Amino acid sequence: MRTFGLDYGTKTIGVAVSDGLGLTAQTVTTVRRTSLKADLAELSRLVKEHEVTRIVLGLPLNMNGSEGPRAEASRRFADVLGQSLGLPVELWDERLSTVAAQRTLLEADVSRAKRREVIDQLAAQFILQGWLDAHRVPGDAGYDPDDYDPEA
Repeated sequence: MRTFGLDYGTKTIGVAVSDGLGLTAQTVTTVRRTSLKADLAELSRLVKEHEVTRIVLGLPLNMNGSEGPRAEASRRFADVLGQSLGLPVELWDERLSTVAAQRTLLEADVSRAKRREVIDQLAAQFILQGWLDAHRVPGDAGYDPDDYDPEA
């Protein structure tokens, strides 16, 4: 059971996938958006290739938690994506995922050109890893009881 993480933007869709145990997220690719039909076809192909059973789509909330036009667009895309692919799609707060991705690439001294190529993939990885970490429960592989907070 693998999960996709998607960073849905106006020009691209960053894609990441979980490992089979649902412990870690890895970058996959960046889909250059051309049309809804073409975007869905490419995502469908990737879903089959990676044997994905669930999708986590980043929800770009404002810093105060409110939703703007991009969040509304993401919600609409989530509905279309779920219907088109026949998979559950969960929205996940993506605030600061792109900032974290940029910081990581800068700290790794990645060139500006290369950063442009991978930034959306890395943001998708941050989105998915956050979701995976939040959904890890006691008894799962990789569970560390010292990290468990019953109040969270």
